[in-house]
Amino acid sequence: MKTRLLINGRLVNEGKIFDADLLIEGDRIAKVESGLAASIADEVIDLNGKYLLPGLIDDQVHLREPGLTHKASIASESKAAISGGVTSFMDMPNTKPPTTTRRALAEKKALAAGRSFANYAFYLGATNNNIEEIRRLTPGEACGVKVFMGSSTGDMLVDDPRKLEQIFSEASCLVATHCEDTPMIRAAE
Repeated sequence: MKTRLLINGRLVNEGKIFDADLLIEGDRIAKVESGLAASIADEVIDLNGKYLLPGLIDDQVHLREPGLTHKASIASESKAAISGGVTSFMDMPNTKPPTTTRRALAEKKALAAGRSFANYAFYLGATNNNIEEIRRLTPGEACGVKVFMGSSTGDMLVDDPRKLEQIFSEASCLVATHCEDTPMIRAAE
C-alpha cells in the first residue's frame, strides 16, 4: 500500500485552521499530527504553508444520466467535480426517464458504480402519483426525495397540497424542494 505524507500544511477542519502534517495510506487518511517523520512515507509532498481543505459536497448536481449524456455523464461530471475539490455529490432526479421509482434509482446507482470519480448519492423524484415508492424508500437508498413545486421535467410537478403533506409526513429521509409557483412564473414571462 502506497503511503504519502503531506508536510507543512495549514489544515482546515472542524471549524479550525492549524499547522499539521497529514499521512495518507492507500486512499485513507491515517494520521494528522505535527512533525511526522518523512521516513514513514513512500512519497513526501511539502505544502509550504498552503491550505489543505476537506473535500466539498455538492448537494445539487445535474449529471444528466440516463438519457441526456450528450450534455453530461456521470463520468465526465464527476471528473470535473473532483478537479474542483468536490469529492461527493448528490444528483437530481430530472433525467430521461426521471428517477421516480426505486427501480430507476437502483439503475442509476448501477450506472455510477465503477464510473464515478467521486462519492455519489441520488435523489428520488416525487410526483403526484408515486407516494407508494416514497413510502417504500429505506434510509440510505436515496439521499433524499426531491419535490418540484413548480414546472418541471416530465411528471415531477407536485402541485397537490394533499400529496405534498403525504410526502413530508411519510418520507423516511430528507425532503428537498424547489418552492416555485407555476402561475407566478408564467405571469412573469
